Formats: sequence, structure tokens, C-alpha cells
Amino acid sequence: MQKITPFLWFDTQAEEAVRFYLSVFKDGEIHTTTRYPEDGPGAPGTVMTIAFELNGQQFVALNGGPGVPFTNAVSLVVNCDSQEEIDYFWEKLAADGGEHNVCGWLKDKFGMPWQIVPSQVWDWLNGDDPGKVKRVTAAVWQMEKLDLAALERAAES
Repeated sequence: MQKITPFLWFDTQAEEAVRFYLSVFKDGEIHTTTRYPEDGPGAPGTVMTIAFELNGQQFVALNGGPGVPFTNAVSLVVNCDSQEEIDYFWEKLAADGGEHNVCGWLKDKFGMPWQIVPSQVWDWLNGDDPGKVKRVTAAVWQMEKLDLAALERAAES
């Protein structure tokens, strides 16, 4: 078991969200599902939590009720090795009512913020070359979906 597990609060859509995430990330599974008891705050027998895994990362989804929306203060980052991966996750995660944003950010149809980034971006932004950091940062700020080739050009200029 991992030491820290993200716990995702949904109104009533935990099951739908987990099924959606499992359809996007092909390496995933549900581990356990708990249900509200007769005297619980949720409707008896409905899903309370779902422990699941995506690409080796464990999560728990909770049907906790309304009033606790996701914000950009916490997001999930998907590190991608190719433009094809960036394109795939960008389109799949924002499908069916999600929304694209700037700098590789999007929100899925449940309001969960995601960042879809090329794995190399961390090296470019943390490097010892201040010019490269500045060029890559400026390029990222000009994009919605990140363009790996354009970022590579900015890094090498």
C-alpha cells in the first residue's frame, strides 16, 4: 500500500467517475467498494467509497454529497512520453462536458483538474540554463494543449 493516497470527493458520481477513469487509463482496476449502512449519511446500500488504481497509483473516490467542488488548488498530472499520448489524454479526459484550459490544464466532466504534460518539461523548467527556462515557460503560457515539438524548439533555441 502506498503511504499517501489521493481521496477524491464526488457528490454522487464516484462510480461513474471511476468507470470513466478506468476507460481512459487502460492499466487500472477497482480494489474495493464500500456502501453506506442503514444509519449512514448516504442512502443505504449506495456506494460510499471505491478504492481503485490507475497506472500503479492508488486513489479512493467518495460519494460525500454536494458542496465540495474540485478546484485548481489540487490537480492530477499526467506525464506523457509523446505527442500522441498528450493528444490522447487531452481529448479523452475533457470529453463529454469537460473543458480545456491553458498551459496543459483541463477539467474533466466531473470538475477534476488535470495537467497533461510532456515528461521532458520538468527537466526543461528545472535546468541550469535560465534562458531555456524562460523560453519554455513562455511557450507553455501561449498554449492550451501542450505541443511537444514546439516546446522542444523553445528548449533548444
